[in-house]
Amino acid sequence: MGGYTLERLNFLIVDDSGHMRTLVKTILGALGATQVQEARDGATALTEMRHFPADIVVCDRHMAPMDGLAFVRRVRTGSDSPNPFVPIIMLTGETAMTSVVEARDAGVHEFLAKPISARSLYARIQAIIERPRPFVRTPTYFGPNRRRRQVPWAGPERRRTGRVTGGRTPP
Repeated sequence: MGGYTLERLNFLIVDDSGHMRTLVKTILGALGATQVQEARDGATALTEMRHFPADIVVCDRHMAPMDGLAFVRRVRTGSDSPNPFVPIIMLTGETAMTSVVEARDAGVHEFLAKPISARSLYARIQAIIERPRPFVRTPTYFGPNRRRRQVPWAGPERRRTGRVTGGRTPP
């Protein structure tokens, strides 16, 4: 499929469905991953992350008691977060644009609609490896830069000074 060996990466699968956890674990194993841990919900995953240094988290959106969006927000902004920078791939059966936007705005790196395949999961992992995005902190968001394309801005400048230096507004 691709040129990456996943055997050195640690994966954490977070899903309330044992069947989906098994499916994702089997796919990751077929792709070469050997270090894979599982959690049945967001709260359990946070506990697991304290002693398992996940390099990539594959997380379902709908779980109880803590769903995937709440889990992602807690990983990104919780004061007790074990790793706020960990890449997160969100799995869901919902493909409406509002679902994609909610996941993006929670701090998800990649979005993957069910049913998943080895090819689609590998493509998301490959995107995380090949196109890492810088993290952004604003008063209402912390996570990977939500802009996937760097499009030059042609509208009016709304920053304080109107001058931009290195992508940041000067003090």
